[in-house]
Amino acid sequence: MEFLKVSSKSSPASVAGAIAGMVKDGVPVNMQCVGAGAVNQAIKAMAIARGFLIPTEFDISCAPVFSDILINGESRTAIRLSVYVHHISYNSADIPDFPDDFKQVC
Repeated sequence: MEFLKVSSKSSPASVAGAIAGMVKDGVPVNMQCVGAGAVNQAIKAMAIARGFLIPTEFDISCAPVFSDILINGESRTAIRLSVYVHHISYNSADIPDFPDDFKQVC
């Protein structure tokens, strides 16, 4: 399984573009992050990618898992994010009709 390797210096917009492109091409998306900064950039990328994808009737979510990896012969703990794709539809029957007072709260 291949991973998009995200670092603390990764551009969230660039990673988001890669995620969106892979989703549109039907390629499984998995990310690997080592360190809090890398996880932060990956999560930002997910949020940006959702914005790219929702107008195309795709939505995404992710699930994290810990993984022990070797970097330069040294054992490290990485967080791997598996990205799940959800097809959405905007048929008028699918959009709930909220009461007027609900709109005022939002």
